[in-house]
Amino acid sequence: MAENAQNIMAKIPRTVHFVFGLREQTQPLHLLHYLAIESCRQILQPEQIFFYYQHLPYGVYWDLVRPHLTLLKVDPVVEVEQANYDENLVPEQYRYAHHADFIRLDALIEHGGIYADIDTLFLRPIPEQLYLNDFVIGREADVYDELTGELKHSLCNALMMAKPGSHFAREWRQKMASALNGTWSNHSCLLARELADKFPKSLHIEPQESFMSIPCSAAGLQSLLEQNDSDPDTGYSIHLWQHTWWEEERQDFSKCHSALLTLQYLRETDSPLCRLVRPFLPDIDLSDLGGLAA
Repeated sequence: MAENAQNIMAKIPRTVHFVFGLREQTQPLHLLHYLAIESCRQILQPEQIFFYYQHLPYGVYWDLVRPHLTLLKVDPVVEVEQANYDENLVPEQYRYAHHADFIRLDALIEHGGIYADIDTLFLRPIPEQLYLNDFVIGREADVYDELTGELKHSLCNALMMAKPGSHFAREWRQKMASALNGTWSNHSCLLARELADKFPKSLHIEPQESFMSIPCSAAGLQSLLEQNDSDPDTGYSIHLWQHTWWEEERQDFSKCHSALLTLQYLRETDSPLCRLVRPFLPDIDLSDLGGLAA
């Protein structure tokens, strides 16, 4: 009875939003991205999963997850298209991530619900009391301001919860374009921290352990991706920081890379990541996938 009462009182709807495919898709949907959506579907059991895209994914794992999604095609964000960037800080090919920063807030303002990056793995249900808030966001480790070098407190927009039209989301969205200063985080995570200080009653801030228990560091990612004696299963979800290790030539954070993370590898390897994703792996025959996807 108490749980039903909380559901009636909840401000945040049981919908989830993912943003993907803002660049042309030249590779099939990766198994890890499938697992982000599938872990969300199994753990949160949302009423609807919205998937925002410019270029549709394809491949075996897309075919498996596509029936569970509501597809919404989006246009490039004008403010990002018109922004002046320091090419050394944010190269042209990575600016799609800033389009996603705007799209996720627009989705939460219009529909409410939960936004999650597609390198999020859900581990356990989000507590019912969090759905009673106007806006929810989690802390992350302090980050350096790329222009000043100052170490600043930060809130991570990789997972957020909001009621439709929340005050905090609208304030953030209104100020975001003017905060685009050619760096990665000024308009997103650093601006969110500034606004949280200004409007503390308009949001709830979760500790880093809830959504970001894996720090974006070499030690944190190696403990998740390579070592077999650590246990990162502490929060409701973990963010995988894929931009730091996804490409094979990127070795400064981890020797693991996306090409290694095949279905066979995740089934058979004893790393923390592999153990965490196993409950969500698809029950399909490796022989049906072909060499690259297996």
